[in-house]
Amino acid sequence: MARRSLSDPGELAYYLAYAPVGIELAELVRIAGSRWAIEECFQATKNECGLDQYEVRRYVGWYRHISLAMLAHAFLTALAAQAGEAAKEAAETNQPSSRSPWQRYGDSWTLSYPTHEPTATPSPTH
Repeated sequence: MARRSLSDPGELAYYLAYAPVGIELAELVRIAGSRWAIEECFQATKNECGLDQYEVRRYVGWYRHISLAMLAHAFLTALAAQAGEAAKEAAETNQPSSRSPWQRYGDSWTLSYPTHEPTATPSPTH
């Protein structure tokens, strides 16, 4: 399989693909293209979550580090998507955006859930 760059038509990339007999070309292209999304995910995790900061000593420690780094990246990605949706909704409704539920206390961050003030019942006056 060969791929031509859209920005530089003279640049070609070649792939040797092993696939079952009868697979459609569109499916093979989709699978080969998914590699780039995975590569970008690993690169972002290295940059943002320290995926490449562990020196391998034992498999268990390495596996825990990889798992926690990927979990942190998934969490940050979900937060970014949630913030993007909230910003989009705020722009559509023309309302100011709400404060973040994350509050800083000293050296740590805490997730604060909004509390609703109980409505005060008027006291009877005599």
